[in-house]
Parts: sequence; C-alpha cells; structure tokens
Amino acid sequence: MTAATKRIVTFNVNGIRAADRRGFRDWLAGAAPDVLALQEVRCPVAQLPEGVFGDYHVAYDPGELAGRNGVALLSRVEPEAVRVGLPDDEEFAHEGRYIEADYDLDGVPVTLASLYLPKGAVPGETDASTAKFERKMRFCATLGRHLATASAAAAATGRAYSVVGDFNIARTPFDLYNNHSKKPLDGFLPEEREWLTDALDLGVADVVRSLHPDEQGPYSWWSWRGASWTRNYGWRIDYHLATAALAERAAAGDTDRPDSYETRVSDHAPVVVDYTWQ
Repeated sequence: MTAATKRIVTFNVNGIRAADRRGFRDWLAGAAPDVLALQEVRCPVAQLPEGVFGDYHVAYDPGELAGRNGVALLSRVEPEAVRVGLPDDEEFAHEGRYIEADYDLDGVPVTLASLYLPKGAVPGETDASTAKFERKMRFCATLGRHLATASAAAAATGRAYSVVGDFNIARTPFDLYNNHSKKPLDGFLPEEREWLTDALDLGVADVVRSLHPDEQGPYSWWSWRGASWTRNYGWRIDYHLATAALAERAAAGDTDRPDSYETRVSDHAPVVVDYTWQ
C-alpha cells in the first residue's frame, strides 16, 4: 500500500477579518491542510467573511468576549463529534479557548483540539500582573488534568489525540531568541516552563521539537514592531502535542514562515506537520 500524507496545521490568525485582508485565502489554498486549527479568530459567526473557509467543514467556538479569542477546527472530512471547552471548567468556558473534535482520517481515529492558552504577566510587578499570572496558571492546571485524562483514554483505546495551538509559553532556551534576558519574561517564566515540561510526561510529545531536537526555533511568532521579523527575533509558542499513535507518524514539521514582512497574514506563522498514513 502506498503511503499517504495527512497535513495538520495550527495557525493563530490574530483576527480572521484582518487575516482575510492580508491573504488568508491564498495561504489556505496553497497550504491545503487536511485539518486546520485556528486561534484568535475574534469574530462572531454572523460576521465571518463569506466563503473565508472555503469548502472545509467548520467547528467554531467564538466565545462570548467581543473581539477576543475564538478557536476553530477546519477539516476536509466531517467531524464525528465536537466538544467545546475543557471538562469541569467554569472560569474559562465562555472565552472560546478550547475546542476538540473526533475524526476518521482514512481509517485512523483521531481526536484533535485547537487551543488558545491565556496570556499571563510577570507576577509581583503589580497586583494586576500577579492576578493575570495566577489566572494563566489556573487554566494550565485545568488543561493539564484534561491532557492526562485524554492521553490515557487514547492509549487505552488506540485512538490518537493531539492538542495544537497557541500555548503562549516558550518551553526551553531553544524556543525564543532572547533566552539570556536578565529580567523575567512573561511566557518564559520558570513556573510556565515547568508546567509545559511536566505536560510532556502526561503521554504527549512535542512533535515539532522531536523533528528539530537541537535547532534554535523554528519560531512561530514575531512582533509586528521594529526589526523582529527581519532579524528573526521570534518565539516558538505554537505547538503540536500528540500521543504516540499520531506523533510516531510525523514525517515533517516546521513553521510556514512567509517570504517577506509584507506577505505576513498574522503576527504568528502557521505550524505545519505532515503525517504518513499507510
């Protein structure tokens, strides 16, 4: 039997209406993902640009916060089931941060999730920054419990599970350009890095890092400001975490970095992983 490829992509579009104006549809046609996870769609359903998602099946949770968040899954095959939000989560359930769906991808049962993890702040700078940091860590704790449950269930049933998206955390010094900064950095705090490292012991692998074990990057986010893009002053904060049933199929994975600053669709770049199907 000839090997086939399934392409799974995560992309924080930083507002689908703005991304559409910058060329999202052309990118989508060229990338041709089998499943695409979007974050920060930031658009009510009724205001989505007509035809922006082409002929893909769409599962979308816009959340209830006007102009913020929103996660979606686009797929060539219709999902068998869709679930919105993390189990036992009352604090963040209305914010449009997590959506997962079950698919049959050419006979391989896969559950895929799109995640937009909250931004934090450096604790101790102000009362507000401490509260924001603590809020982020509460979400991480809730997500960690779900990762443990979902990965264990996947291992027991033979179903693949993967959560992809914007984690707003650079886990190692390989994951950000200014890794020697002497001041604390939101997204590179010891508590955040420890949580994400511990999450990899819950039955999921960092697929792109597994494919690029000793590489600086590949980065997935650059500030719009200054020379961050041209100098490649980036962060790797968008991940594919997957159980072994899927991670072991990864043949290639990288950031789909645009050719120029002018052709950027978002301040993030898509992170693409190609999996082999036998």
